[in-house]
Amino acid sequence: MGTIDQAALDKLRARIRQEVEQGPLLSCQFALALDGELVTHETYGDATNDTRYVMFSATKVFVASVVWQLIAEGLLDPAEPVTTWFPEFGANGKERITLEQVMLHTSGFPYGPLGPPRWADRQLRREAMAGWRLNWEPGTRYEYHPTSAHWVLAELIDTVTGSDYRDELERRVTGPLGLGRILGIPEDQQQDIATLQVVGDNATPDELEATFGLRELPAGEVNDAVLTGFNDPAARAVGVPGGGGVARADQIVRFYQALLHNPDELWDPKVLNDAKTNVRNHLPDPLTRTPANRSLGMILAGDDGRSNFRGMGRTLSPMAFGHNGARGQIVWADPATGLSFACLTNGLDRHEVRQPRRDSAIASLAGVCATA
Repeated sequence: MGTIDQAALDKLRARIRQEVEQGPLLSCQFALALDGELVTHETYGDATNDTRYVMFSATKVFVASVVWQLIAEGLLDPAEPVTTWFPEFGANGKERITLEQVMLHTSGFPYGPLGPPRWADRQLRREAMAGWRLNWEPGTRYEYHPTSAHWVLAELIDTVTGSDYRDELERRVTGPLGLGRILGIPEDQQQDIATLQVVGDNATPDELEATFGLRELPAGEVNDAVLTGFNDPAARAVGVPGGGGVARADQIVRFYQALLHNPDELWDPKVLNDAKTNVRNHLPDPLTRTPANRSLGMILAGDDGRSNFRGMGRTLSPMAFGHNGARGQIVWADPATGLSFACLTNGLDRHEVRQPRRDSAIASLAGVCATA
């Protein structure tokens, strides 16, 4: 059993509070859990502990957790092509893309376009995905797929269960864990969701060059307009599977405690262990040149000294796993200490250097809040 280090927890609190009271963040909510129990759940700024936040790509692990169940049930197979269940997807050279490649972000369609209003209609989503074209040969390189890959996962969940992916997530995972609905929030149930707001200035070309070796970062799908688009009640109701989940920090750390302890074997132990330990994607990120260290649905900290580039700070064990979200959403669990941690904010810092450094500092402080 782990033990909480109160002095370390106080340092974590102080740093997060500082980012709200002296820094650019409008509000920040964090939670820690240890050995199956919630340790603390705190909120600073213009929000309360009841406030929910859009968690962006931290949503991805929740969706993947449904896929793990379907793999165990024999309804999905990572080695099989997506066309096994979704034949139309094979158009434009995509016929050989496997489910594994989709989950590892090596499938070659990182910017497959799908937004409003088509994303609210399953048939229109299917037509859009069938029309996507490849940016590279599947399996030959890694580039993060911000939303496209998880639209494919959502469709496969719909197909093999005969139900809706948002309902299946609640029925299979978040409901049994007592967490309620986190994806596809009806418009009349959104009153407690924090409004997203862009804060801060962009990094200067000199700052970018010193950090990334580039004076201008490539334009991508994750931009101010897309992120603040989740202030739209209709977008929240859609339940974008790669980034539209809505939760409190305490709900997230409880979910990650379930990943650590697998209560009532909610997931097949072998499949869950594979997701927590088996690095299937070692390919380098094109921007940071850091190996991806991706399993089926999660990022693993690894032992190469680059865990801070993977959003987990510098103090976690190599066994830690998780998945951050855009602009400051930090989420992980560490089997070595039994800790799970989540930090959420509605202040979307556009400074491309300061924001990841803040994430690394906060994650590092959280990582030493318990001893094994």
